[in-house]
Amino acid sequence: MKKVLNAFQKLGKSLMLPIAVLPIAGLLLRFGQSDLLNVPFLAKAGGAIFDNLPMLFAIGVAVGLAKDNHGAAGLAGAISFFILNATSQAVNVALYTGMVTDPTTAGKFLGQVADPSVIEGLGTLAPIDMRHFAGIIAGVIAGLCYNAFNQTKLPDWLSFFGGRRFVPIVTGGTSLVIGGVLGVIWPTIQKGLDAFASFMQNSSGVGEFLYGFFNRLLLPFGCHHILNTQIWFTLGDFTKPDGTVVSGDLNRFFAEDPTAGSFMAGFFPIMMFALPAAALAMWFCAKKENKAAVGGALFSVAFTAFLCGITEPIEFMFMFLAPVLYGIHAVLTGVSVALCSLLGIRHGFTFSAGAIDYFLNMGLAEKGWLLIPIGLAFAVVYFFLFVFFIKKFDMKTPGREDDEESEDFGRLVKDKGMSGLAAAYVEKLGGKDNIKEIEACITRLRLVLKDNSSLNEKDLKALGASGVMKAGKQVTQVIVGTKAELLVDEMKKLL
Repeated sequence: MKKVLNAFQKLGKSLMLPIAVLPIAGLLLRFGQSDLLNVPFLAKAGGAIFDNLPMLFAIGVAVGLAKDNHGAAGLAGAISFFILNATSQAVNVALYTGMVTDPTTAGKFLGQVADPSVIEGLGTLAPIDMRHFAGIIAGVIAGLCYNAFNQTKLPDWLSFFGGRRFVPIVTGGTSLVIGGVLGVIWPTIQKGLDAFASFMQNSSGVGEFLYGFFNRLLLPFGCHHILNTQIWFTLGDFTKPDGTVVSGDLNRFFAEDPTAGSFMAGFFPIMMFALPAAALAMWFCAKKENKAAVGGALFSVAFTAFLCGITEPIEFMFMFLAPVLYGIHAVLTGVSVALCSLLGIRHGFTFSAGAIDYFLNMGLAEKGWLLIPIGLAFAVVYFFLFVFFIKKFDMKTPGREDDEESEDFGRLVKDKGMSGLAAAYVEKLGGKDNIKEIEACITRLRLVLKDNSSLNEKDLKALGASGVMKAGKQVTQVIVGTKAELLVDEMKKLL
């Protein structure tokens, strides 16, 4: 179970690389629209990124999974993507045409315009479209192949193809085999995905609630982006005026599908209003002598959540101290997503539900103004809920600790320098010999340690960390804020 969790965490982390390009794609696409700057080439540039996301997933996931994030893994990911798609389509076509004796019907299938009645009669044998799953699968294949074969040594007469050059070769062969298998089994998988999409879209709010609930519930494990990928990029189809078919709630929203955005709208009240209210409640409950010290940090994370929709710094402040309260937060997130959908509110974002996306994409939204009063109502609920739980159970949220308050992370960086702070983290994590793997994910250090049993959470908090999560004796996450990437870069230099 621990190995499975670790694998999903690595996949979730690697998905962040291609997803991180979405804000620039969204900005280009929106500013190019007629209701803003009306510059067609900007819209085309942004649209090109959205149209090629499966390829970006293949490259990004491969690089993210590679041990040293080497570009050779990205090249292998692209190769795997092409071979995987071509092979699976060819095998599927071969199976289909082998059962169809009428060459006209077979020809229509090859053009993917087969008679629907014929398609239905053949059960699972139908044109397949793996969409973003093809990119993710290709990226996983390439990343694993890179880790296994990037140091392969061949005989002298073949030495040119050894090492990293061998990775695309073995990736291509592996993708050929897996692509053939997918050509046979993917139609059945596709039917299951279509049934899942149908349920989510036609469940009268149940699907939206489950998405919001599990989105937050998976966050502590770093696996929420696996769920996001399915909802954002594969849920539902929409044909644009030029005939291009786009999939997913996010893609369809920016393609101006009038039914898209129902799975994203409900996150705006939570991220722009509710969680900043939770930060206000934590400041309100802090000891009088500590309010000034923690006020700056809490205002910073609250403003980040409101403006950008990055909420992890707030959520990690209470998810381990008050897991019941975090569970209620997950339920209320599901309620918000379902409520906004049932009210017919549609809105969307490129990365997260902050004010920037809220105002920028208002021109594409429907009833988007309703998110403000709904958000204010959730803010009131969160504020009083947090105040009650914190005081009732004497939770040691920021400013309520019995010992001296930890120094502010920003001041630590100023005093020690990023390299000095990195050295301090390496020491508190058990030294170089105890760190097997380390990566960053927005606000967290993702670690695989030889042994995490001796970690002192108090020592790490003294360095500015807001929480520590352990999954077994090796997999560990340390929440350090939005400077995680810079900190990891410095730590890697020391390692």
